[in-house]
Amino acid sequence: MARFAVELVFGPDNEKRLAVRPAHREYLASLVEKGVLLVSGPYADDTGALIIYEAADEAAVKEIIAADPYTPAGVVEWRIREWNVLMGSWL
Repeated sequence: MARFAVELVFGPDNEKRLAVRPAHREYLASLVEKGVLLVSGPYADDTGALIIYEAADEAAVKEIIAADPYTPAGVVEWRIREWNVLMGSWL
């Protein structure tokens, strides 16, 4: 399994994003239960968020993102980067 740092950049329609956020967070909670989502949270300046996923490959992460309620709502931009963890408690 590989780890992926996924950055969400919030779009300009804050009202729509906030309306979808409860469903987005429910979806993320289901991924925590499955061991797919390791950590997530918004930036302090509320311009976006960071999510760390564990998945087989980038294609699997893209499937996870496609199922996130934020995707069909079009309220965020997704940036995916495979991440090689060298140190820390996740090893």
